[in-house]
Amino acid sequence: MKNMIKGALTGALMFGAAAAQADDDVTLQLKWVTQAQFAGYYVALDKGFYEEEGLNVTIKPGGPDIAPAQVIAGGGADVVLDWMPSALASREKGLDLVNIAQPYKSSGMMLTCRKDAGIETPADFPDKTLGVWFFGNEYPFLSWMSKLGLKTDGSEGGVTVLKQGFNVDPLLQKQAACVSTMTYNEYWQVIDAGLTPEDLVVFKYEDEGVSTLEDGMYVLGSNLEDPAFRDKMVRFVRASMKGWKYAEQNTDEAADIVLENDASGAQTEKHQRRMMSEVAKLTAGSNGALDIADYERTVQSLLQAGSDPVITKVPEGAWTHEISDAALN
Repeated sequence: MKNMIKGALTGALMFGAAAAQADDDVTLQLKWVTQAQFAGYYVALDKGFYEEEGLNVTIKPGGPDIAPAQVIAGGGADVVLDWMPSALASREKGLDLVNIAQPYKSSGMMLTCRKDAGIETPADFPDKTLGVWFFGNEYPFLSWMSKLGLKTDGSEGGVTVLKQGFNVDPLLQKQAACVSTMTYNEYWQVIDAGLTPEDLVVFKYEDEGVSTLEDGMYVLGSNLEDPAFRDKMVRFVRASMKGWKYAEQNTDEAADIVLENDASGAQTEKHQRRMMSEVAKLTAGSNGALDIADYERTVQSLLQAGSDPVITKVPEGAWTHEISDAALN
């Protein structure tokens, strides 16, 4: 009898251990370094939202040498965050990236210009030097210049494009009349460097009608053929959006959670709290489902991006509502 009881207890303990290990692993690759731009995911992790869904989530920070598309292609992540221009470019080159959710409703991309460079409206762009991010981030800019009828080869009456690094030095050092900034990040670097809002004029891509979708969740289409993977993604999207909505309503707490997860120690409380406040404006209005009108606007903007568009045809199968519908409805 003692052996039977002992065996039963051992079996129960083994079952408990197995249950404790039953959470499904998910690896998320960020587009950039740990910062409030990705607060929703860190909040979901910190608050136990992923654990409640039976998920063991690992968040991998990005950086200047990390391309999310390459990471997922190499099997280094289940989900990646990417801007749609980059994702669609990768798709056209043969990588079957599929958007399963879109937490960001609005674009945070801007062109920030010095008034003392003679910039007040887009009509002042001709014969000016403009700082532009590349690696897929240049396409909204090229689309905008095409819409304005401005060449980008430095010829007379057009604009000279300065390939901008991940800083705002060209503006501060007057090497460019304008530089690329995000509402939640680089713009504030300009302010912190000593220029005032009165010294600047900003042009939001959202207001200019050439914005593209940012920071969507992408997976490999082949993985979506697996019912177990689809179920895992439904739970991941549901928990992630719960994290995002919590972050929107508790911006300071969300920023503090991001800071706790910043292994580099490079971020500051002031900058992250300010960033989170601005990011909350961009995710507001989204329940996580991709808005088809926003998607179509992005595609048209990319197709019209000058003489070398990021995509040459309307994509097929680049998004699905299957995951977000199951997660959010």
